[in-house]
Amino acid sequence: MQFDPIPENKMLKTRIITATILLAVLLPILFLLPGIYLSAFFLLTVLLAAWEWSRLITPGSRRGEIIYPIFCLMIILGLLGLNNPIWQFALLALAVLFWFFNAPFILARGLNLPLDKWRYFYSILGLILLPATWFALIFLREIGLTFLLSTMVLVWIADIGAYFVGKAFGKHRLAAQISPGKSIEGALGGLLLCYGYAVSCVFFLPLDSTLFGTWAIRYGWLPMLLMVTVLTAFSIFGDLFESQLKRIAGVKDSSHLLPGHGGVLDRVDALIPVMPIAALLAGLV
Repeated sequence: MQFDPIPENKMLKTRIITATILLAVLLPILFLLPGIYLSAFFLLTVLLAAWEWSRLITPGSRRGEIIYPIFCLMIILGLLGLNNPIWQFALLALAVLFWFFNAPFILARGLNLPLDKWRYFYSILGLILLPATWFALIFLREIGLTFLLSTMVLVWIADIGAYFVGKAFGKHRLAAQISPGKSIEGALGGLLLCYGYAVSCVFFLPLDSTLFGTWAIRYGWLPMLLMVTVLTAFSIFGDLFESQLKRIAGVKDSSHLLPGHGGVLDRVDALIPVMPIAALLAGLV
């Protein structure tokens, strides 16, 4: 499977323009508007991700592209309508159990996952993981905006650190079949940056305003750093999992909604496992 290369400088310029537009939309929603607008923004993001997910698992199915996001929305609205946090946390727990106990074995199979045999599995899986991500984001936002953003930033730092460290020092591939560009050195570099970031949050932000501070004060430094290790590892898992799904579907990007970045799933793949795990960890404190 080969894809036409795009000049790196042109790609970088496109990525910067798209990111600037997204920030121009997101920042006012975050800091100027009531929380309901952020919830709606997250909901739109999840539904677009569901649309892309359906296109990966059922290529060319126009009906699936319509029905799948509707099912995703119905699950979210249904759980909201029940108005029982137990059901919402049950969904989060189900997603977390998948990432801990199933995802590693699926990733270990590389590309030996024929889509025609795994289509129903992925169909059900997306209707668990994507709504769970939305509820996790909303739960973390209810704790505090800084709490939410500091957790999301950890994922971005892991990704940025892995990219630059891997580009400079990467020699050993992390998952050659699934994502040849990722290296063990890059993953370790991203983890070290995440350690530094989490420690900085503990020292420079109010202790109860971030997940890292609350864990440091409640359980101590070592459990906090272990938690950072887990979150960073699963951010990589999420990235690899989406890359695996794209490769067995035979596409380079989940869509072309975000020029220079690919699709929505390509931007939020690392958040899909980390947010539910972080929400449950936050619930412990």
